[in-house]
Amino acid sequence: MSAVTDRLPTFPWDKLAPYKATAAAHPDGIVDLSVGTPVDPVPELIQKALVAAADSPGYPTVWGTPALRDAITGWVERRLGARGVTHHHVLPIVGSKELVAWLPTQLGLGPGDTVAFPRLAYPTYEVGARLARAAYEVYDDPTELDPAHLKLLWLNSPSNPTGRVLSQRELTRIVAWAREHGVLVFSDECYLELGWEADPVSVLHPDVNGGSYEGIVAVHSLSKRSNLAGYRAAFLAGDPAVLGPLLEIRKHGGMMTSAPTQAAVVAALGDDEHVRVQRERYAARRTALREALLAHGFRIEHSEASLYLWATRGESCWDTVAHLAEHGILVAPGDFYGPAGERFVRVAFTATDERVRAAVERLARA
Repeated sequence: MSAVTDRLPTFPWDKLAPYKATAAAHPDGIVDLSVGTPVDPVPELIQKALVAAADSPGYPTVWGTPALRDAITGWVERRLGARGVTHHHVLPIVGSKELVAWLPTQLGLGPGDTVAFPRLAYPTYEVGARLARAAYEVYDDPTELDPAHLKLLWLNSPSNPTGRVLSQRELTRIVAWAREHGVLVFSDECYLELGWEADPVSVLHPDVNGGSYEGIVAVHSLSKRSNLAGYRAAFLAGDPAVLGPLLEIRKHGGMMTSAPTQAAVVAALGDDEHVRVQRERYAARRTALREALLAHGFRIEHSEASLYLWATRGESCWDTVAHLAEHGILVAPGDFYGPAGERFVRVAFTATDERVRAAVERLARA
């Protein structure tokens, strides 16, 4: 067991514990803007679908029910502009983090192979490479990487943590480069429906991929858009030549979404109204926090999409974390996402309206 754990970095969130204790000691309580977990209710139609499927004594299938696959293919075509998507182009997964962590292993990568991801990125991309004993490399522009041993290229648009969005032109250029060099592209698009100052585009759009899904897979999650983080509901869409073997591997590994969750996902993907309502909530919280941070002396970079503000006061991220903790506000230090984030903090706007108002008031008084 130690041979596996020795490959892993220190779990970053453990480092926040003392700052969380400081923030929690505030007379009016903590405002937790760190992890970015949804706090609003699961929409009623999704809860009803879950309850209706609660009597599910048999094993669910890894590939999901035909109704689930229909829901995913329909959503991918309706929302992302994809064309010609069949059941063989989609695969349910048990939340996107599980997929990110175990994908290099499931692809058969190991020593001598390289996984690449953005210089500022979700830490689990690196964890996945480490678990597979593959090498990893960070990039600013992936087309400047040496493709010789590069087997898996992670894209993340909109970005976690920065909220940066890759344009259609950038995506088209990267996909063409990857195909030229035989590099598999996985595009983490979990925040695609949360664009504020940009309209994010999927690698599944024909203007990006030329009408072919060869060598590309998109990762989508219902955690943020539908408040389903607790359901562990996500899916892949893209190249059947990649998804077919992954399906077989995941069958052997028993990596299946529960039957009630599958039913809930069908309901969630079939309804756009709850997404519109949730977007409005997040938009209002984003505006309030952005204005308060700017007035408090922060500078905000990118942040045109996603659920975070990428903010700096021009100092060590840990000094900023400590400063805000003294006011009962907990944020994530930027170096959680790579050394390039050492002078930034990631501020989530996933707290309740009441907690966001508390943060705004505290920043105004400080």
